[in-house]
Amino acid sequence: MYQSWWKIMAVVLLFYTIIAGFLLPVPKLPILHETIRNVYFHVPMWMAMFVVFGISVVYSIKYLSSGKEEHDLVAIEAVNTGIVFYILGLLSGMLWAKYAWGEYWSNDPKQNSAAIAFLLYCAYLVLRNSIDEEQKRARISAIYNIFAFPIMIVLLFILPRMTDSLHPGNGGNPAFGKYDMDNTMRMVFYPACIGWIFLAIWIATLRYRIRLIENKINTL
Repeated sequence: MYQSWWKIMAVVLLFYTIIAGFLLPVPKLPILHETIRNVYFHVPMWMAMFVVFGISVVYSIKYLSSGKEEHDLVAIEAVNTGIVFYILGLLSGMLWAKYAWGEYWSNDPKQNSAAIAFLLYCAYLVLRNSIDEEQKRARISAIYNIFAFPIMIVLLFILPRMTDSLHPGNGGNPAFGKYDMDNTMRMVFYPACIGWIFLAIWIATLRYRIRLIENKINTL
């Protein structure tokens, strides 16, 4: 039971996020208005994505040093989970952009960089599925994954800061945490980040276990 405490916490925190996120008051800000509540979902989903992508890099490095199939399976399932959260982050961001900026896609530098980074990880899946030999596929995928992660960081955090952007914290715009997010919002935002991260790890763990079972069945 004690090994599942973080799963229980994930469920509790996400229920809390949904209920408190829609019921607790938020700052009355121009343009954003009630859409600022999306910060409880959009940003934590991206945080969860970064965590599982980071886990995939760690296990890609472990695979290259050990050659263990289990490490490769963790890496690929962490990437698969991260892509799901990437899509959720993009969709929630586009919905937010529609109400805040007037259109789903405004060619904002951060939006364009996010799209490029997404294609970068889609290419990872294409590359992996295009190689038949198991060990060769795992090695090449691991190397690609190790380089893809820092490129994604550059695309999402560095390049958008070098030009004007509608996103908070970029192009001279203040970040939410500095001016817009009050203490009430922080009481929801930080638990939301933890809850979404735990959920992403949980999903990746389940996918890994399913992949192990499938491999054992295929070897019978």
